[in-house]
Amino acid sequence: MSQTPTKMPRYPKSHLVAASGIAAALSFFLLAIPSSDVEAHKTFVQLDLQQASPAATSSSLEHELDAVIGEVVTSAALDLHPAHSDETLDTYTAAGDNADALTTSNESEASTPAAEWISLTVASGNTLSVLFNQLGLSASTLHAVINSSKEARRFTRLNVGQVLEFKLDPSGDLLAIRTQVSQLESIRLDRQAETYAFSKDVIEPEVQTRYAYGSISSSLSAAGAEAGISYGMVIELANIFGYDIDFARQIREGDSFELMFEEKLVDGQRVGTNPIMAARFTNRGKTYTAIRYTDKSGVASYYRADGESMRKAFIRTPVEFARISSRFNPNRRHPVLNKIRAHNGVDYAAPTGTPIMATGDGRVVHVGRKGGYGNTVVVSHGRQYQTLYAHMSRYAKGISNGTQVRQGQVIGYVGMTGLATGPHLHYEFLVNGKHVDPLGVKLPASDPIPANEKTAFMALSNRLVASMDSQRSTQLAMLDQ
Repeated sequence: MSQTPTKMPRYPKSHLVAASGIAAALSFFLLAIPSSDVEAHKTFVQLDLQQASPAATSSSLEHELDAVIGEVVTSAALDLHPAHSDETLDTYTAAGDNADALTTSNESEASTPAAEWISLTVASGNTLSVLFNQLGLSASTLHAVINSSKEARRFTRLNVGQVLEFKLDPSGDLLAIRTQVSQLESIRLDRQAETYAFSKDVIEPEVQTRYAYGSISSSLSAAGAEAGISYGMVIELANIFGYDIDFARQIREGDSFELMFEEKLVDGQRVGTNPIMAARFTNRGKTYTAIRYTDKSGVASYYRADGESMRKAFIRTPVEFARISSRFNPNRRHPVLNKIRAHNGVDYAAPTGTPIMATGDGRVVHVGRKGGYGNTVVVSHGRQYQTLYAHMSRYAKGISNGTQVRQGQVIGYVGMTGLATGPHLHYEFLVNGKHVDPLGVKLPASDPIPANEKTAFMALSNRLVASMDSQRSTQLAMLDQ
């Protein structure tokens, strides 16, 4: 029994005309105007006329095609014109293939990532090598960076909290590195062929002369903060007058200070200061004046208002702002041994790790354990003077037998090694091999202003002292209001 072949459903002629017309219109715009916007938003609608259900209506087919055309027109912002009715759906398919090829090319170009800056913050113990490892940069790259120039080695001198920025190419190779080393300077390296070129950006600040006055009620540092000067400048002030005033034991309530200095400003904000130009300190009713003068050879130092040197061969205290816990006493009872034993120096109580400074220029003659003194450094200052620093927690880097040290140089750090009941520095001062009281010994002064520069110095001194007098009168008048 033969089977009668199934007849394909016949669509109304109006339906087929409408479908072909819409498809032709769409293919025209895809071929004639192949914009990237159109390509990015193209949509394929599968039209299987042979498998379409007889129940499908021309209105649903037209609705789907209208949606496609509407999306394309909206994306490309085009106005459709009437299409030729004899275009076929095959034309639309060919146009779609071309658009797909263009879209793939554009997506490939867009997928190439642009190089971006990566920021790393220096933590305690970090080195440039550690940061390079974090980014997966090789040792050979680090070697190329460090050896690209003498200036490039500045990138190896890092501070905790400093931010370094790295630019890498898509393959992870280093293109550039930059960092801000101060509020006034940034440095940078950029890859050029097989090496790196160094550059820096320096901001030239505005410089203004400023006067500050302070009266001590609780501490020097608190008075400095109230006067608007930094802690670093407070230390600088103490160092200037440290030959005449023992800031560990001689400061009293009512003492006062005044100073003139230059501050650096960027957009009205202070970004740094130059050394103190002139200062006065009144301690227990006695006033000391210091003037900074740079001689013809370019060496700057502080002198009294009459030209005598402020600098002495020794500073009074080897530890900043420490508390004296025990004085020089030949008949003191030892706190650990509980028997009379001469205390041939001064003890300065301070937290463990507090820096200890050499009180004068000299040569280190002993570094190491020394009985009950614990970790000890002894410095010889010529044939006549010698100083001893005991109970250190550790020695400063580079301190060894024979090392030449400068006055104020850090030689170690406060601890409690040896016979000690708490962290402190034991400091001794010897003259011709004999122990003397470090707090009472008369310290030799350095040379005064050279005679051939005395006139220039006195002109500077008189001008600065007069300026401080004028500023002080204005300051005190304001405080009285």
